[in-house]
Amino acid sequence: MASRLGAQYPIDIETTSKPKAEYETDEWAETELPCAPAIMIGAEVVAEGSDVTEEKVVAEIRKQLGMPPLEPEKKGVLGRLFK
Repeated sequence: MASRLGAQYPIDIETTSKPKAEYETDEWAETELPCAPAIMIGAEVVAEGSDVTEEKVVAEIRKQLGMPPLEPEKKGVLGRLFK
């Protein structure tokens, strides 16, 4: 998802990957960065410790870039039943 959104919007993407034990140290807590898994856009934590939908990430990216929100995708009866 990140590489596709990076190609679609003028944003820089940085991925940080460490062993779980490093996220639980006092040193990491002092950085004031969220524990993994997390998604940050600018200084705002969009999701921490759980999954987040691509739609939410796109909405936050567009908000940070000053772009209007995307129109919600219209779904028919079957689309509403099988979310």
